[in-house]
Amino acid sequence: MNLNLHGKNALVGGSSRGIGQAIAIELSRLGANVTLIARDVKKLTDSLALLDRSSGQEHDFMAVDYSDREDLKRKIRGLLFEKPIHILINNTGGPPGGALMEADEEAFLAAFSNHLLCNHLITRMILPVMQELRYGRIINIISTSVKQPLDNLGVSNTIRAAVANWAKTLANEVGPGHVTVNNVLPGATETDRLAEIIQRKAAMTGLAPKDIMEKMKSSIPKRRFAKPEEIAAAVAFLASPAASYIHGINLPVDGGRTKCL
Repeated sequence: MNLNLHGKNALVGGSSRGIGQAIAIELSRLGANVTLIARDVKKLTDSLALLDRSSGQEHDFMAVDYSDREDLKRKIRGLLFEKPIHILINNTGGPPGGALMEADEEAFLAAFSNHLLCNHLITRMILPVMQELRYGRIINIISTSVKQPLDNLGVSNTIRAAVANWAKTLANEVGPGHVTVNNVLPGATETDRLAEIIQRKAAMTGLAPKDIMEKMKSSIPKRRFAKPEEIAAAVAFLASPAASYIHGINLPVDGGRTKCL
């Protein structure tokens, strides 16, 4: 199985922590040169130090706030002037939790911009390069809510579904070429976001965070949360030459929690 990413350049969103950071580390271990994207320069610098360089890989980072799409566009243009991108990981932090009817219009607009519009902007700029290179992997990190909406994540459920349908439409349009487009749907994963969700549930219900955790784990056939590295392994496979005929799918990595097929 060819998992070799030597000579490939990867751009990984939301890679200063959590799942994004784990993906960047795994891609570097397979030989890719990785460009990290996030807002916090200090966290990006710390993440950069974790990347594998044993085969001469060269890594860098780009500090940008997705709420400023013009700045994002300028920086992507500058990056492409320096090097082509073979692998694009569209990933950014999820919208704040809460019931659907608690969310105002601005919450939906902000989430739509940060997730769908920024994904679209970056992909439009990088896709022609991938097509010219005859190698491209576009992988969107979304959520199992695409298949099964999650309680008290109203905005996230809505926007994640929009991103999934955007990605499937893109996959249909670029199908005949050398670019694949897939979505990875993480289940409950040991990240700062999961900790925030647990704390919010605890505040709403009056239960202890430990009891919330145990209740969540009991709904997962594996009876535990995922580690970020386990999500990263699935993403790295989809980014590799071995996954050249996997296209247009939603891949849950959730320990069996999703009830539907």
